[in-house]
This record gives sequence, C-alpha cells and structure tokens, in this order.
Amino acid sequence: MSERLDAAGVARLIEGLPGWEAEGEGAIVKEFRLRDHVEAVGLVVRVAVAAEVLNHHPEVWWVYNRVRFRLSTHDAGGVTEKDAELARRIEALAAGG
Repeated sequence: MSERLDAAGVARLIEGLPGWEAEGEGAIVKEFRLRDHVEAVGLVVRVAVAAEVLNHHPEVWWVYNRVRFRLSTHDAGGVTEKDAELARRIEALAAGG
C-alpha cells in the first residue's frame, strides 16, 4: 500500500502540477476544458487506458467539453505518490503526449 501524504506533502505535490488543487489531504482535482465533446471523450479514453496500466483509477466528471479528474488513493485514505504519477500522466495526455 502507498503511504498517504500529509497536507505539506500534498501542497508540494501540486506545486509541480499546474492547475491541480487539493481537497484537503483527501484528493487532488483538476478540470480540463477541451475544444469540443469529441476531444473530451478522447481525453477520457486515453486516461482510462493509462489508469488501467497503472492500476489506479480516477473519479471522472464529464460534461460536453469539460472533464474533471479527482485523484485519491482510497486504500490509503488520501493522496499518495500513485496520484502524483497519474496526474503527471493526465497532464501529458492532455498536452497531446
């Protein structure tokens, strides 16, 4: 099991993740606004594949061209390095990588 980060650890983690916000120590979140619905679907699918590879799955909220990801490691009860890794992958995928 991954070790849960405290508030200072979560703050350090999101410093390197532009646009990500902390929900206390429990989760990190970011909303992406894409060009249209098809781009939003594409991002959700690419993230789903990355999440499956990492065996770490985000909560996803998706309406038309907006996609919000909420990351938390449920078995640790908060944010861990697993969330940081998935957030970095999401950023790369959103940038076209």
